[in-house]
Amino acid sequence: MVASVPLHFISVEHLKLQKKFGKRKGTKIAEICGLVSGWGFFSFWFGIWVSPQPRFSVSILNDISIQIMDFSIPLLHLIISILLIIPGAWFGIKGVEGTTLKVAETHRTKKIVISGVYSKVRHPQYLGGLISHLGMTFLFSTSYALVSTPLIIGLVYLLSRKEEIELIREFGKEYEDYQKSVPMLIPRYSTLAR
Repeated sequence: MVASVPLHFISVEHLKLQKKFGKRKGTKIAEICGLVSGWGFFSFWFGIWVSPQPRFSVSILNDISIQIMDFSIPLLHLIISILLIIPGAWFGIKGVEGTTLKVAETHRTKKIVISGVYSKVRHPQYLGGLISHLGMTFLFSTSYALVSTPLIIGLVYLLSRKEEIELIREFGKEYEDYQKSVPMLIPRYSTLAR
């Protein structure tokens, strides 16, 4: 995941890449870096969830578990994972719906989306990814995934900040006004209730 960060940073520098390589080639470089970094993040997450590692367990309801083939899931972990994966997937899917899959993959947009889930949080796909990560961590009870969560949160924050710096370069005051009215990663309770 850490290796994907530089590629992600390059992928959002649309204006810089277009100035250096020309509009067409600069856009293509940004798109390729965005795709590679996105799949790099996904591969890291999938790997950290399913790789062999020590398993953790919350001691409440520890005696009750669901058996799926050779894999046992403590009931409490299953409940927690469902309560996290569903809203995480919702934020991620709604984020992609709001911008299109191409924008989600390439980090290149022609306009600022401020409706739908983007009226509640500026980075719904990252929020969804973080929430789902926690859900999958509980589902598989993976210790390394749990321990890596603060690092992942820090990296997601850095990625969000970098994207926002570039969005301000591209859209100026329009994006700054959006930043003032909508939180970055943690939606306000009042906006979720609507």
